[in-house]
Amino acid sequence: MTTETSHRTARVERNTLETQIRVALDLDGSGRSSLQTGLPFLEHMLDQVARHGLIDLDIIATGDLHIDAHHTAEDIGITVGQALAQALGDKKGIRRYGHAYVPLDEALSRVVIDLSGRPGLTFHCDFTRAMIGAFDVDLFHEFFQGLVNHAGLTLHLDNLRGDNAHHQAETLFKAFGRALRMAVEPDPRMAGIMPSTKGAL
Repeated sequence: MTTETSHRTARVERNTLETQIRVALDLDGSGRSSLQTGLPFLEHMLDQVARHGLIDLDIIATGDLHIDAHHTAEDIGITVGQALAQALGDKKGIRRYGHAYVPLDEALSRVVIDLSGRPGLTFHCDFTRAMIGAFDVDLFHEFFQGLVNHAGLTLHLDNLRGDNAHHQAETLFKAFGRALRMAVEPDPRMAGIMPSTKGAL
């Protein structure tokens, strides 16, 4: 793995025998994304994160899709998590916590984030079907688990209701983008201050 960082941006490359992934991320972007992963529905979801999080996100990923999408989805999550951790740096002056409720027609999801430095994922979504197009809904959990583990954040994702699996997934990813935007936002009242009584995150 090689990593290059500057203030609030990161470029991370991760190569294994299963996947080769490059991620560029800018926390202070405009919501632009460029995504080449071989997983169109996951790209649709990641575009929601970029747009609603106002994060510029470039991902190029190749993986063993001839087996299935598991390794690629999980490793994209890992690499995005690594880039997020690098871009955040020491986390001084940020809000740290973020939350969002997002509806889409009949579906409603809630996401709560703590940029705590401690990886923890609580994921509650009873998808109404196992596949959305060619994408296995189990892989959403794998994506977020990889991201959480490597970004070092506490993340609660709850789909509160929904009948359409596409809507359920989209509300989760939109709410994640909104909550992340809030959590990483600089707080002018906390300029240069670590948002923790421990003095470190």
